Order: sequence, then C-alpha cells, then structure tokens
Amino acid sequence: MTQPSDPDRRRPPNDGPKAAARNRAALIAAAREIYAQQGLDAPLSAIARRAGVGQGVLYRNFPDRAAVATAVLEENVRQIEQAAAVEGATFEDVLGVLTWHLTESAAFIGLLHAERAGPRSGDLRERALDLSGRVERGLRGHLPEGHPLGGADDLMLAVAMVSAAATGPTRADRSRRALAAWRLLDVEVGPVRPHEG
Repeated sequence: MTQPSDPDRRRPPNDGPKAAARNRAALIAAAREIYAQQGLDAPLSAIARRAGVGQGVLYRNFPDRAAVATAVLEENVRQIEQAAAVEGATFEDVLGVLTWHLTESAAFIGLLHAERAGPRSGDLRERALDLSGRVERGLRGHLPEGHPLGGADDLMLAVAMVSAAATGPTRADRSRRALAAWRLLDVEVGPVRPHEG
C-alpha cells in the first residue's frame, strides 16, 4: 500500500560532500572505539553500526579492513607529529600525547608491535611500520642529548614496553599503568592528553 504524498513534507537536503566528510569522521571515531573494545579483528559491521551508517557507506570510504585500521592509526600518528611540531615542545610533552594515545587506542598499540604481524597482513604491516617510524622521528626530534633512551633501539623498545603495560578495563586504569611503567623506566612524562591544535 502506498502512502499518500504530503506536499508539505520535503526530503531532507542532500548534504553531498559534507555528509561524506561527516560519515568518514564518524567511521574513524567508531573504529577507534570498537578497536579499543575488541581489537583490530573486530567485525567491520560493528564499526558501521557504531557510526550509524550502513556497511555500503563504510566500504565507499574504506575498501577493506586495512584501510579502516590505517585511517585510525594515521590520526593517532598525526596528533603525535603535531605535538612534536609545536614550538617549544619538550620530549615530556610529546610523550604525554603518545601516552594518551596508548591509553585510548588498542589499534595504536598494535601499530607499535607491527613487526610481530604475520605475513598475511603484509600491506597493513608495511603501513604500520611506516607509521611507527613517524612516531619514532617525532619523539627522537625532542630527545635530549645524553637521555637514557638515546640508544639505537632503546626509545621504541621503551615505548613498546609501556604500550604492553597500558592495559585495563578503563582509561584511568590504562593511564595509571602506563605512567607507572614510565616511572619504572625512570622517564618523565608530561600531561597525558590529546594534542589540541
């Protein structure tokens, strides 16, 4: 049975590119939340549901699982790079932003352990290694001369150790454990917060 048309009822306007940008941002935010709860192997359908869009919209924005994970990881890394680019930023400041991302994003922790990825995840592994290298460059650019983490592999080994400690059911638990791990390594960390800029 067809509904009678109501001349006063109009279709909502098509926002075109604005809707596409909103959908993409919603998908990335949803993926970050779902990955934090379920890890990188979470079903893509759960991400679409959390974002409030259909799976077709998800696949228009991200052709596969690797593209979704890469978009989330890219945002994490971009914030760390932006924090590192702030004039007058210190190593402790950048570590604070990095630590915030460790407590917020299981996907980001997976990035920092990319070398463990199996051969099946080739493209994602290569992309993750590139992103991990960008994190290291952002941190190393502020590492004071003579710092205990100045050795060739020491910095990212310490980050990987702290990321492994950043576990717990709540953000507060994860943050507490990450900061405790930094203290055990005798490394000072600035305020644990996202980069605002």
